[in-house]
Amino acid sequence: MTGRFHKMHGLGNDFVIIDARDQTIELSGAMVAAIANRHSGIGCDQLIILRPSSKADVRMQIFNADGSEVEACGNASRCVAKLIGDETRIETDGGIITGNATEDGAIVDMGTPRFEWQSIPLGYAMDTLNMPVGWEDLQNPAAVNVGNPHVIFFVDDSDNVELDRLGPMIEVDPLFPDKVNVNVAHIKDGTIHLRVWERGVGLTRACGTGACATAVAAIRRGLVTSPVQVELPGGTLVISWEEGNTIRMQGPTTYVFSGESDWTQFG
Repeated sequence: MTGRFHKMHGLGNDFVIIDARDQTIELSGAMVAAIANRHSGIGCDQLIILRPSSKADVRMQIFNADGSEVEACGNASRCVAKLIGDETRIETDGGIITGNATEDGAIVDMGTPRFEWQSIPLGYAMDTLNMPVGWEDLQNPAAVNVGNPHVIFFVDDSDNVELDRLGPMIEVDPLFPDKVNVNVAHIKDGTIHLRVWERGVGLTRACGTGACATAVAAIRRGLVTSPVQVELPGGTLVISWEEGNTIRMQGPTTYVFSGESDWTQFG
């Protein structure tokens, strides 16, 4: 199982992308985790396998660094759209999204957000815009599914939140049967400042779906208007959304290098 791969990143959220549209490749979770290891592997936040699709131009299979498979990844979607070029319809387990390559990255239509408690999913019924729950100082979050589940806390200063401690606690709380991505944000001068604990990965420099979910929650609460800039540790995304419509995300991508590997060495 020797094959080529691409290394790309979106705002520092980095990926190993394997194009398997013309080859057969199957990787176990343990193999993915070994490839993602930054000391003994290639190193990445997520590993992406591109496969043929009967519904779209390409199917994107997404694995977190711990080997778990997930439904959606916004930054990876931008990278794939930029890699393939022009307009690309991408099938994911979270739905079909459309990406358009730009000069420095891509604009991606991330589909329609879902707010029903069963769609997040949550363990029991509650208002997902103002959830009557909390963990220490993080209280009354919102929840949004943008192809994967997110919980969003609006705070006075997201930089002061101990997200490296609270994130893993909230991620695996029984309230979230599929686990959850944890977002903490504050708003200054109409801009969202965001940090994300990503399930199966940890603290990330950027999370595209987190930016989408947080922007949608902030718009629904009347805290910002669309389009809105979302500042992450790795850089800026622009999110556009209006009630009843799909989410559009624009941001840069970077092609780092390509390489070739014998995937069996990670078995």
